Amino acid sequence: MNKRRLIWTIIIVSVAFLFLFSVYKWMNSRTYQLVGTIVNHVETKEKLVALTFDDGPTGNVDDLLPLLDKYNAKATFFLIGRELKGNLPAAEKIVAAGHQIGNHTYSHNRMVFKSLSFIKEEIETTDALIREAGFEGEIDFRPPNGKKLVGLPYYLNKNDRETITWNLEPDSYYEEPKDKVNYVKENISPGSIILLHPMYDKTGNESKTTEGILSALTDMGYRFVTINELQEAESR
Repeated sequence: MNKRRLIWTIIIVSVAFLFLFSVYKWMNSRTYQLVGTIVNHVETKEKLVALTFDDGPTGNVDDLLPLLDKYNAKATFFLIGRELKGNLPAAEKIVAAGHQIGNHTYSHNRMVFKSLSFIKEEIETTDALIREAGFEGEIDFRPPNGKKLVGLPYYLNKNDRETITWNLEPDSYYEEPKDKVNYVKENISPGSIILLHPMYDKTGNESKTTEGILSALTDMGYRFVTINELQEAESR
């Protein structure tokens, strides 16, 4: 009897472990979600890439915009509503420079195990602030840390919106700018979406990384476009 109980205990624990592991993988996947559309790159033959910046806006916008202009690059800024509300002029500068603004929620809370009303408030409040900043294009959405399960994909799908993730994330693997640049150069392909986090950088390393990527990929014949522009080039 004890042996039978032990076997069932092992089975139950194993099933529970596999379930939790699957939930973890679904939550963090850049390429899969249970419902709706998720985009981590775009299929195109054109040498186009999307450079995306998460968080902010902060004073670092004033460093980024001239850098992007130097390389004739357009980028997508996924901004946090709470910070956008307190720094609307920075977002207005982004819009005036011809870049895209995306929604990164209002509070930057992880959008898992949240009610639909919470998700709706987080997204729609930030949408309104993005419009207040003057952005008139389609507002793409990126979940904080890329995490999602059921509620968020359901809400986005119901409202005909996609989940935008990425396929290159140098900040997750390397510390030194040169290593991050080399990682991007070695893994880049037409239609890639690159994720960077320059908004809170006080060391200047993120600026070096950004310029290194802009310079290296420009030399390789790539052009930098917004997420919306990249999607327009799909299958071309």
